[in-house]
Amino acid sequence: MMQSKKFAITGGIASGKSVVLEIFRRKGFATFSCDEISRELWEDEGYRAGLCELFPECAPRGEIDKRALSALVFSDEKALMRLNAYAHPRILQELTRRMEGENIAFAEVPLLFECALEDKFDGVIAVRRGYHVRIQAARTRDGLTEEEVRLRMARQFNPAAYEKMPCDILENNGSLEDLENKVEAWLKLHGVSH
Repeated sequence: MMQSKKFAITGGIASGKSVVLEIFRRKGFATFSCDEISRELWEDEGYRAGLCELFPECAPRGEIDKRALSALVFSDEKALMRLNAYAHPRILQELTRRMEGENIAFAEVPLLFECALEDKFDGVIAVRRGYHVRIQAARTRDGLTEEEVRLRMARQFNPAAYEKMPCDILENNGSLEDLENKVEAWLKLHGVSH
């Protein structure tokens, strides 16, 4: 049996990362989400104050405007780099703390390759889904325009390049049952169990 293994689940917007994470959770594994940690950080006054200092143009009334910040960082690469430099170390530190003591853990890490975090995990699962399906799914889920989704996708790692990265690719272009079968096959292939 494997001991103390940490696996990252990554993929572009609306690729199905959260669904794969949920499949592992239902199978009884410890699961963690960088997006969830990020949402929790937004509840912290000190964290938001730091964002106000970094992005005063997105805090006209002294409180950071999330939508304005999103619009800025997905249209300005330097602003995105500033946000990532501020947020990612805090998210990663909390993720590492939460995974401590778990023998087998799976973490959803959306910007894994963009931030060169793959070496921090024992293995990586990249979830890949058709481009247009992802656009529609993100529009429905997040209430974004097609242009907003395309801007976000343009700032993310190109899924076509996963073959060149140290990862296992799970194609998510079928049913939920199909994806569950792929997760089961991955567990068997890698000998991962509780």
